[in-house]
Amino acid sequence: MLCGTCVEPGKFALEGRPKPVSAPEGWVLVDIAAAGLCGTDYHILEGKHPYLNYPRVIGHELSGFITEDAAGWRAGDLVVINPYVSCGSCRACQRGKPNCCMSIEVLGVHRDGGLCARIAVPASNLYAAEGLRPEQAAMVEFLAIGAHAVSRSGIAKGDRVLVTGAGPIGLGTALFARLEGAEVHLMDLSPARLEQARRLFDFEHLHIAGEPILEGDLSDGFDLIFDATGNAKAIEAGFPLLAHGSSYVLVSVVKDQITFEDAEFHKRETRIIGSRNALKSDFERVMTAIAAGDIDTEALLSERIALADLPERFPLLAKERDELIKAVVMPLG
Repeated sequence: MLCGTCVEPGKFALEGRPKPVSAPEGWVLVDIAAAGLCGTDYHILEGKHPYLNYPRVIGHELSGFITEDAAGWRAGDLVVINPYVSCGSCRACQRGKPNCCMSIEVLGVHRDGGLCARIAVPASNLYAAEGLRPEQAAMVEFLAIGAHAVSRSGIAKGDRVLVTGAGPIGLGTALFARLEGAEVHLMDLSPARLEQARRLFDFEHLHIAGEPILEGDLSDGFDLIFDATGNAKAIEAGFPLLAHGSSYVLVSVVKDQITFEDAEFHKRETRIIGSRNALKSDFERVMTAIAAGDIDTEALLSERIALADLPERFPLLAKERDELIKAVVMPLG
């Protein structure tokens, strides 16, 4: 089978590898139906990912069909793949938090992913996608990251929320915050991204990063801020925008140190919440929302791409990613 492989920074190719014909005990073979491309994949192509060894078969936003009856699954069942392979025994796993397992291995990052025809996955990492189309099922994982952040935030109806960063993760976060009844504001450096959020998803409260925002009705600040920028300076710039009694949820990850003024932080009695990956309940929340029509997946889907076209298209997508939300590779099986 052909596997979409980042051979080294800047080099992507379709490499031939044997198709799996058996799976370890407790694992299940899945024929991949669709795979989404995300910022992580672009960072891997560009050599900017801190936790990766090359060559690497990428692909962690995945849907597929069960290859053969196994572990309670029937051949042909459409499933969403949870790409976070946890150890099951560390302190986090024992406390029901496999999303932040101490030795987590993410498909397509720490181990080879699913941009290929077939992959073996732990049975517990498969969720039935009944009622969804393959490309919808492939979008569940990235939306689950935002849903998880919203779940962790303690959000309440009527909260004034600011999401900084209007890329795919930020949009997903904003959509689920709005479903909870919050007043959602979006901030980004890109006017085009903000206009896209307005045009496709009817977000009205849009702000260009760096421009004054704490004016008029917003002078008291925001009850919740979700950072989805991946930029340390942007995160630091969010602290003065927090209302008293607020929470700051860090969805994105940065390698840099983050600093803030402690007196202002304590005065506000602010909580800082880290949010990493997602739980089964978040995947289920997303699938329920898609099935109910609460999330417009057609608006999220920017482009469908054939695997054969990806070596030529992938570098261009990396350069154009500010202009798209989600590209999905299909079919792969």
